[in-house]
Amino acid sequence: MSSQATGTDPRRRVPRTDTLLADPQLAAAADRLGRALVKAAVQDVQQRVRTGALAPADAVPAVLAALRTTAGSLRPVLNATGVLVHTNLGRAPLSPAAVEAVVAASGTTDVELDLTTGRRGPRGEAALAALVDAVPAAEGALVVNNCAAALALVATALGGELVIARGELVEIGDGFRIPELLEATGARLREVGTTNRVALHDYRRALSERTGAVLKVHPSNFVVRGFTRAVPVAELAAGLAGSGIPLVADVGSGLLRPHPVLPEEPDLQTTLADGADLVLASGDKLLGGPQAGLVLGRADLVQRLRRHPLYRAFRVDKTTLAALEATLRGPQPPVQQMLAADVDDLRRRAAALAARLTAAGLDAVAVESEARVGGGGAPEHPLPSAAVSLPAEFAVPLRTGTPPVVGYVAGDRTLLDVRSLPPADDETLATAVLEVARRWT
Repeated sequence: MSSQATGTDPRRRVPRTDTLLADPQLAAAADRLGRALVKAAVQDVQQRVRTGALAPADAVPAVLAALRTTAGSLRPVLNATGVLVHTNLGRAPLSPAAVEAVVAASGTTDVELDLTTGRRGPRGEAALAALVDAVPAAEGALVVNNCAAALALVATALGGELVIARGELVEIGDGFRIPELLEATGARLREVGTTNRVALHDYRRALSERTGAVLKVHPSNFVVRGFTRAVPVAELAAGLAGSGIPLVADVGSGLLRPHPVLPEEPDLQTTLADGADLVLASGDKLLGGPQAGLVLGRADLVQRLRRHPLYRAFRVDKTTLAALEATLRGPQPPVQQMLAADVDDLRRRAAALAARLTAAGLDAVAVESEARVGGGGAPEHPLPSAAVSLPAEFAVPLRTGTPPVVGYVAGDRTLLDVRSLPPADDETLATAVLEVARRWT
């Protein structure tokens, strides 16, 4: 006799799709996340019921457990790597003030409307004013979608040959190379000096009526040592005086002013004060804001870039402008807090976490560690820090848990560095580690 005849057909046990979707909890989830996402989770759970892996009565809780917290797939991650600006983890975390500004700007806003006159207003005027206020040596500012876009816009708008030292033809993240980026704009490169040494006379000899700009690129993610020589911005600016050729400096990391923790890292204010005509940087590194390419410097050159047709393709949206302004005007962003963290406080945090985990029977110990700026900034400048050391086998379940915790493995231990983690997340970190340990017991 068939299973259908005896009433044991497993398909009869599977809750109907419309019945599940009508459940008040799942209906509320559909309103929040969208019906398609909830329906897909329902269908997955129905298959588990069909195979006998799940009881029909557990279908609704199983669907709720499988749903995302948002309609997007990106998940919040606890960054315990000790890398403050981690490219794979989204670089700089936004400050609460920046997040609030993004939410406020996410609806209908006055991004290009003067509410007083009712006429079209300048886009992002407040964010640009905040940039100029933060970097007094700048006469004007422009924002595009990342630093590579800023470089491409400069190369296109200034035209002609770009004079650049061979040692500054660097490769940035994911295999992208500065010379290939520049050549893709149609610019012609005039390389000067050698890989390890360049002098002022090398630049001077390369100048001609075809020269559009002299470009300096900070080799932010590596250091060349030994028999080396470079021309500082101040010396190069003095050597170009009277030539009418713009000096453009890509400083990379977005440090606004000199920082005592990073004495060798170039900053925007000093670079402009030393004579650069334009300075380029990223907004989502040491500045601590959203992804953006910052261009600051001479008003006439900034306006020239803004009026170039390519600027439209690189223009940022209203939420980026809002986050950037709030980062500049608001309280200290997380990256700056991490950079300025007191080492003794870090040690106390690590010790408290380790003590709590040890009390729960885990092999946990507080240890000294070295954090890094990351994002191509200060590659040879370790930051003293503290970490919680656990057995190496914790690394994978922590990374794949909820919330994901990303640390790093050193030898036979997993290290969770607290400098890259806001103090408010210490409790969440401890809970995540205890949950991994609970699943093993």
